[in-house]
Amino acid sequence: MNRNWLVFSPDHNSGSSTFDEPEFLVVGKLRRPHGLRGDVLMSVLTDFPERLAAGMRLYVGDDHQPIDVSKVRWHRNDMLIAFDGYENREDAGVFRNQLVSVRMGDLPPLEEGEFYLHQLVGLRVIDNVEDTLLGVVEKIIETGAPHDVFLVRAEDGSELLIPDIESVVKSIDIQSGEIRVQLLPGLIPEE
Repeated sequence: MNRNWLVFSPDHNSGSSTFDEPEFLVVGKLRRPHGLRGDVLMSVLTDFPERLAAGMRLYVGDDHQPIDVSKVRWHRNDMLIAFDGYENREDAGVFRNQLVSVRMGDLPPLEEGEFYLHQLVGLRVIDNVEDTLLGVVEKIIETGAPHDVFLVRAEDGSELLIPDIESVVKSIDIQSGEIRVQLLPGLIPEE
């Protein structure tokens, strides 16, 4: 199953009415000015950094200040990004330690079988064999492995860790709010 996440996490200060539908999604964190020409070092928090390009409008900080990107380039594992109107190190310093977001409405549509990370949080997890509710996805844990892990909170408050692999996750249906899984031995702790 091909699943791609655009961002590490939804912007909790988005001003949207529900957690399920944020207005803004975080794509990076600005760290510090780099060089003398207004570049800022940014930690990339998106799985699609190629979508961050000159001419794009981004939103910086808790107040989501709109700002246009003038250039981007890679620097080791991070990105150097510059904004229109911020031509030197001192000007760019105002962005230190700020989150960078994009508007949900500006995101390109996803292909079938692809989901944004925030869409999975809150979905019910159903045992496909027993047809029973296991709990609700509380968060996605990025493990560094080729797959992520869903942290599922059961009604009794216990946690269940579900690996996002094809042999376990059988279907994801955003419209019905369900993830159907077939549990492997050892995934549910013995009672």
